[in-house]
Amino acid sequence: MIAIYTLTSSLHNEQAVAKISDEFLSAIFPKGKYSFKGDDYSEFGTTGSMDVIYVRTGGAEGIFKKLLPDMLSRGVTRYYLLTSGKSNSLAASLEILSYLQQQGLKGEVLHGSTEYLKKRLQILEKLATARKKLFGARIGVIGQPSDWLIASHADSTAISEKLGARLVEIPMEELLQEVAKAPQDPAPEDPMTDAVRAAYPGASQIYHALEVIVKRYQLSAFTLRCFDLLTSVGNTGCLALAKFNAAGIPAACEGDVPALLSMMIAQALTGKTGFQANPARIDVESGKMLFAHCTVPFNMVRNWQWDTHYESGIGVGIHGELPQGKVTVFKVSGKLDRLFVAEGELQYNQYEDNLCRTQVALQLQPADARYFLTCPIGNHHIILPGHHKALLEALL
Repeated sequence: MIAIYTLTSSLHNEQAVAKISDEFLSAIFPKGKYSFKGDDYSEFGTTGSMDVIYVRTGGAEGIFKKLLPDMLSRGVTRYYLLTSGKSNSLAASLEILSYLQQQGLKGEVLHGSTEYLKKRLQILEKLATARKKLFGARIGVIGQPSDWLIASHADSTAISEKLGARLVEIPMEELLQEVAKAPQDPAPEDPMTDAVRAAYPGASQIYHALEVIVKRYQLSAFTLRCFDLLTSVGNTGCLALAKFNAAGIPAACEGDVPALLSMMIAQALTGKTGFQANPARIDVESGKMLFAHCTVPFNMVRNWQWDTHYESGIGVGIHGELPQGKVTVFKVSGKLDRLFVAEGELQYNQYEDNLCRTQVALQLQPADARYFLTCPIGNHHIILPGHHKALLEALL
């Protein structure tokens, strides 16, 4: 729920201002969708809600300046200034925003039509909720990024400053020790080859070992240098990652931290689980693209089949079929200073034995497809169900 705080100059008639305020707020917010705090700022920045400062009149700049030190002491660095445009409130809001920016702080004046304000506040509330979800997150990096991910490293300082999250490096050897003593689950009675059936208990062992690591380090998400498992234990992490993602714990392949950050941000903003995949084929002229990977979250697919991991031909991979319809392709950089968002359609699923096991054909705009060949943010990108471009672009 959005909390509304007010700034009002004593020079203005309170009765007249109150009437304007009631009409303005009731037009923007459905009944019961905001909490009116008035001029009592004692809870500002502490309630867990999104805080909005409703600048009701001009001449309130000095009042805000006096309040700011107390708000800063609570760690508030972003301020939203709502104005009706009446009683010189817009002029005061612009002055306050300029002052905030001079202090190195962030803010935005919320001003415009009723419909614009409704949409903008809805996005900002989701952003505020997402930031609170990401703040304090512990992001596990189990093993280092795979050797071929030469452009997919992350900036821990940027992650801390922009998301309030922390990278936690965990040696691969620690995971292998847990794998050695983890329990094994029998293969389900699903159709699968003898090779996959024989590999399933070992793949489940990796999942249970990761459960221990996630609990030990209190991880909110993790990425795994999964190809090392091929040689160390003769199995894959595809099953484990599919299960963790379906359970709401973002889990990325190959030690790819930017891909994991993209998954975390997308989930925090949209509530949707993401499919980490890499482009396999691109038709720039038409915008048609094929994405593939050997694991996919179980809660994203309408059905799946068990298979081996593509490159190695061993372990347990997943050939999943995603629903057709609207999708968003998303990626942030490791420094969180770039992002790519494109909306498109998932046209069909396919299966070729010379590609990673889950394969989806997307229709994007040709300009979006060209991005992959001219200025991509690494190779892995995140595919989300639905269209979320406006929301995802607003984050950075």
